[in-house]
Amino acid sequence: MKLIHTADWHLGQSFHGQERHEEHRAFLTWLLDTLVARQADALLVAGDLFDVVNPSLQAQALLYDFIVDAHERLPHLDLVLIAGNHDSGNRIELPAPLMRRLRTHALGRVAWTGDGELDAERLLVPLTDAAGATRAWCLALPFLRPAEVTGRGLDEAGDPGNAYVAGIGRVHERLIAAARARRAPGQALVAMSHAHLRGAAVSEDSERPIVIGGEESISAALFPEDIAYVALGHLHRAQRVGEARIRYSGSPLPLDFSEVAYPHQVLEVTLEGEALAGVEALPVPRPVAMHRLGPAPLDAVLADLEGLEDDPALPRERWPWLEVNVELEAPVPDLRARVEAALDGKALRLLRLKRRLPETDSQRPRASERLEDIGPRALFARTWEARWGAPPEDAVLADFDRLRQDVLDAAGDADTCSGEARP
Repeated sequence: MKLIHTADWHLGQSFHGQERHEEHRAFLTWLLDTLVARQADALLVAGDLFDVVNPSLQAQALLYDFIVDAHERLPHLDLVLIAGNHDSGNRIELPAPLMRRLRTHALGRVAWTGDGELDAERLLVPLTDAAGATRAWCLALPFLRPAEVTGRGLDEAGDPGNAYVAGIGRVHERLIAAARARRAPGQALVAMSHAHLRGAAVSEDSERPIVIGGEESISAALFPEDIAYVALGHLHRAQRVGEARIRYSGSPLPLDFSEVAYPHQVLEVTLEGEALAGVEALPVPRPVAMHRLGPAPLDAVLADLEGLEDDPALPRERWPWLEVNVELEAPVPDLRARVEAALDGKALRLLRLKRRLPETDSQRPRASERLEDIGPRALFARTWEARWGAPPEDAVLADFDRLRQDVLDAAGDADTCSGEARP
């Protein structure tokens, strides 16, 4: 039996203010072609389908069009989707009755029976082969929020201060017990979860902590050896956690410039009976290139910009994204203009311009001084001298005075429009 494991699509992501619908559409087209070429039996999407809890209509259309197209081209394909921490569990489940007609199972939240027991049956999804025979069971566990697993008799054991992690552990135990009771000999168990496993590598610049304070990290020991494969989502770097059977597929596209350097992929998982037979990484083509220049001095960066190759024949939505990091020794007021001039006529999109300034000791007002007594102009002059080692020139102070007056004038206009007197 063949499964494709993917996660962290983040449909609808705003990338430094820019939409990425074309990139996501290209990925989903490639994924569908891959499912057909590989004759996959199931697709597992381990959370963070959307980037925000209230995704745009266009982002939702990408998902639902993909589901319909997948069912048309592979009528026997089982799709299993779980909500991640970026998703709204209720939104993921809202169209579930319709999606089930397309062999798609959408799990957004856990549910409880009247006597307070975990409703494990709704989280168990049969995975069938082309002939319709159940070959495996997917334990589809959406992201667990603290309110869902604490105060329900799940956290009575262990450290009372870590009730959330204890509750997560109990949910896993009960779900695994239900799966063991449900499966027949020869059927594999496949767990899918959106969580942060202890010891896994994080992409610091782009991954939102699931719970503030890091208390959400759980142990891989929650997945016993009779779980043939564990399909994880949340961490964007593709990796195994301790064992070959416990893996993050990673995000299919870089979600930040910090993620450019490592591979992005989906995983093809092969099961034989109850056991894992193999895992193969399938690299995802990058529909839009991403370039990072610097950190380097301005002259070097400008030279690199001049030398960047581009393809004017590309449609604008496929122009490469660009991040530029410049090391400065002194202020360059027209820095952006100079960078944009170097890019003039090139089929490149500047998304981020970073300045790296020399490290200096900050001057702070003396304890006996109050900010009100110093005044904005003197405070600006002190800050400038602390940063650059010399007082500001008259032209700089004149610019500051002009900007400050513009701000005051704008505030006065706003007060006048609202009918309030300016103090």
